[in-house]
Amino acid sequence: MHRDQDAKISRAYSDHRAYLVDLAFRMLGDIGAAQDIVQDAFSRLIRAEFGEIEDERGWLIVVTSRLCLDQIRSARSRRERTHDSSEIEFVAPAAQPALADPADRVTFDDGVRLALLVVLQRLSPAERVVRQLAVRARQKISASQDGARFDVAAAEHRLVTEKFITACASGDLSGLLEVLAPDVWGDIDLGPGATRSPGVVVGAERVAKNLLHFWGKGATLVSQPVGGQPALLGFHGRDLAGVLVFTMTGELIQAVHVVGDPSKLSFVGSQLSAAG
Repeated sequence: MHRDQDAKISRAYSDHRAYLVDLAFRMLGDIGAAQDIVQDAFSRLIRAEFGEIEDERGWLIVVTSRLCLDQIRSARSRRERTHDSSEIEFVAPAAQPALADPADRVTFDDGVRLALLVVLQRLSPAERVVRQLAVRARQKISASQDGARFDVAAAEHRLVTEKFITACASGDLSGLLEVLAPDVWGDIDLGPGATRSPGVVVGAERVAKNLLHFWGKGATLVSQPVGGQPALLGFHGRDLAGVLVFTMTGELIQAVHVVGDPSKLSFVGSQLSAAG
């Protein structure tokens, strides 16, 4: 392999891996599987005729998506074979339809969203207010008359979280500052066992540097909206290390609350495992 091709693949890996892992995670709901899929996609890129690929990002997105869909279909096929080979003779009531379209797995089911909401609701001292906001968020999502407005907000949040993930993955301080409000603040919940509270960090530059220190190169961030609000799951390796919850003002992040309480992360991790 020529040196210039090595450099192009390395640059593609640096530029696109974070986005692809996020994409695969949204389809599969499993960080390990998502990382493996993306590694496979880059392996195929290495073996491909790289010079004939005009848009390596688009190529990688297509390959990653197809690999995810293949895995979803394979898992479904295994479930169907297990069901067919069983000796259960009764017909279960049709409470919920089987997953008809792999695209439906792009986001987690409502059960996981609600489980995450339960965890996040416990973070604020104003628990009643948070619970009311969560209820309103769920009502807004389910109300058909608010559907278009929610879709617009979700699309805006998605763009911001993509930029945030890319900036952290590449250690891009200026890129991170583009999505943070000038007076953004951040804090972290380490749980009752923490020896001391790190307090609140205020100001875009200070918050951005803290974020890059903990969630920069070496960490993996994937999007997981909670009750219609933008949030990320942060992994070190394949271990859930934090949940980052954003408060948005327009298209800027006004606050970053990080959940680092081991007991809460353990609970969220168990829900993710069950969903995956």
